[in-house]
Amino acid sequence: METATELRQAAVELDARIAPIDWSTPDPRAVAFRFAAPSGSLAAWSLGDPDDPRVVLVPGATGSKEDFLLLAPPLVDAGYFVQSYDLAGQYESHGAGPSPLTGRWDYPLYVDDMIAFLESGAPAHVLGYSFAGVVAQLVVARRPELVRSLTLLTAPPLTGNVFRGIKIVGALSRFIPPHQAAGLMLWGITTNKNGVDESRLRFVRDRLALTRRESVDDIMALMMDVPDVTAQVATAGIPLLIATGEHDLWPVRLHAEYADRIGAELAVYRTGHSPCETTPNQLALDMIRTFQTAEQPA
Repeated sequence: METATELRQAAVELDARIAPIDWSTPDPRAVAFRFAAPSGSLAAWSLGDPDDPRVVLVPGATGSKEDFLLLAPPLVDAGYFVQSYDLAGQYESHGAGPSPLTGRWDYPLYVDDMIAFLESGAPAHVLGYSFAGVVAQLVVARRPELVRSLTLLTAPPLTGNVFRGIKIVGALSRFIPPHQAAGLMLWGITTNKNGVDESRLRFVRDRLALTRRESVDDIMALMMDVPDVTAQVATAGIPLLIATGEHDLWPVRLHAEYADRIGAELAVYRTGHSPCETTPNQLALDMIRTFQTAEQPA
């Protein structure tokens, strides 16, 4: 049996050998489906044996289920059933959204959708990526019995206006309205400020062509007013993992402080805001260790 050190080194080596992929092409083993959520029809896929322990991976703003194309396979290979869905208003879920009465993509919309998705199967190990990490914590605070463990992947490690903690421009965040903040983010993505390869850039541009701009504006507003549910998350009685990159939007120091506040393990990788794309094997290894903690007999 391989030691923990050997497993880590093998994961590091696998991540170092990642080659460009076609992000628009799903894993051939994946089963695509539409989920009838409170906000409308959400695009989703599943991978693995439905009888295995369930894992739900939720993408963030301007993201999609395809962000987990490299993360899902090692989880499935380890004996887990993995599902993911596009948030309402995003990519192939662009038709889902608020009712005419509210007219806004707000916290109840995203929380109710996640709760409905989790209720459709067995309690799950949940990963919330960036903004979805905020939503996942609100779900844990409201319905902890649906979540077996929680991984916060480069999620904001603050409450209130979380942009205040971003490196370099954080001090200016209180002067930038949500629509302008969304515009800056979209400009950075489409002009490839993240330096992704051509295949990835082509996919994210195509994805943004479907994503509804007003949903991105509303998510930026939500991230400027994140509720404080740290006490509820800390006392939920589930294993918690905070996973981030050395070059994430928020400094590692803030992630470490938040991990201390909620009693989470902290994993830091030599990457940026998207470990699911750049260090998926290392992330999967840490997630599986978190899952196993949840699965141990009481």
